[in-house]
Amino acid sequence: MTTPALGLLLDIDGPIASPVTRSVVLPSILTDLVTLTAGGVPIAFITGRSADFVKEQVIAPLLARGLGAALANGGRMFVVAEKGAVWFTVGPEGAGETQVDETVALPAEFAAGIRAVVREQFSELMFFDETKLAMVSVEQLTTVDAETYQRAQLRYNEVAFDALVERGLGARYGDREVRNAAGHIPFRIDPTIISTDVESVTLDKDRGAERALSHFIEEGDLPPLWRTVGDSRSDYKMADYLHAAGYEVAHVDVRPSDGILEKPYPVIVEGDLIHDEAGAAFLSHWVDKLGL
Repeated sequence: MTTPALGLLLDIDGPIASPVTRSVVLPSILTDLVTLTAGGVPIAFITGRSADFVKEQVIAPLLARGLGAALANGGRMFVVAEKGAVWFTVGPEGAGETQVDETVALPAEFAAGIRAVVREQFSELMFFDETKLAMVSVEQLTTVDAETYQRAQLRYNEVAFDALVERGLGARYGDREVRNAAGHIPFRIDPTIISTDVESVTLDKDRGAERALSHFIEEGDLPPLWRTVGDSRSDYKMADYLHAAGYEVAHVDVRPSDGILEKPYPVIVEGDLIHDEAGAAFLSHWVDKLGL
């Protein structure tokens, strides 16, 4: 196999899936992802989403567009979910078996408690994500406007933090932190614009990037040139990992209104485009640039 010209590490919410519909709504995104895969570009999705979400909302539509044939002919695709806690391969027949790092999972009793809290106090605003295997997550209902959700989210975040502390688990949320009996802080509250994750402090996009590259290198040569794409400040950590590992990398920020970070590698924006429209423009650019 010849060394590919480019590798991609992609967040899903924002650059690939619409943050409004939580699905891939721009057909060119699917078409271009299949074209790039067929052209030899290794592609990994690095997301906080669950494996089930990625399989249903991203991999299934890609298979319907011809991804299987692209993978059968030497294409490479991999998925790291829940920021590194969960992962699976993608082959010509579809998604492989989901793997879980149980060492970073929240206790089942904590998850049950949060499920009850959401049902009793927040059910008209958010839902408990039953598909998560290591994190404990809630998400904004699509019927609720952003401002209303975000007010409720602040209340929920405090409840989740208190629930961790009450169980002696140790937690961090913003400027607040409480250590467990061993003096550690194993978990954190991580809000996004549509959700809140309770997760291990060891999980993040750089860990996902490391897992993806470890998988790709087992399958063949790695390209010297990479692009990472995301809509949050934590997504820059994918590029941080690649830069530290000696690869040529640039990060594409599809929500620069949150503030573009100063980095030792280039940071790219797609003009005035944001979210999946920016993601679509980025993918189209590379299809053309690689002559695919």
